[in-house]
Amino acid sequence: MVKNGFLNGRFLLAMPSMTDERFARTVIYICAHSEQGTMGFIINQAQPLGFSDLLVRLGIITQAQSILMPEKNRSLVVRHGGPVETGRGFVLHSDDFMVKTSMPVTDDICMTATLDILHAISEGTGPEKTLMTLGYAGWDAGQIEREIANNDWLICEVTPELLFDGDLLGKYDRVMAQMGVDPARLVVQAGHA
Repeated sequence: MVKNGFLNGRFLLAMPSMTDERFARTVIYICAHSEQGTMGFIINQAQPLGFSDLLVRLGIITQAQSILMPEKNRSLVVRHGGPVETGRGFVLHSDDFMVKTSMPVTDDICMTATLDILHAISEGTGPEKTLMTLGYAGWDAGQIEREIANNDWLICEVTPELLFDGDLLGKYDRVMAQMGVDPARLVVQAGHA
């Protein structure tokens, strides 16, 4: 059994000095952190494809059926989860919905990466809170720890409101504000004692 790491169920916020443009001003939700590596999802970048459009492309529903979906699900924003496996979908969701393939991330947040959750969401029988991504961000063993030590990331506690809300443009600043951090006052160099 793999022991969960200290980053499971936390946010990583890219520091203003982040040089990798793919991660500039990103908020990443970490769903798996162990000595083998780390996996998370960028939650504040949208895909150009809407949720109902994605379901139509996958053949789960027809265009006509998409109009009948519950409004909150029809308007669900599909997020760009990261640069790895960008054609693969993942759903972070509240624990009120579970299937055999659902994996608990924390006590109240799960991840499911199978089509059955997409069917349930389209029918209005899925979880109360959902976040859909295409792709993920991944780090090899020890890589994220080195990046944190190099002052590339801030670690922040997660609130369900910040994780699941649909306001992507303001999410980075809201998470910083939750931490009591003014991004303009952050320094580029990390301190080491």
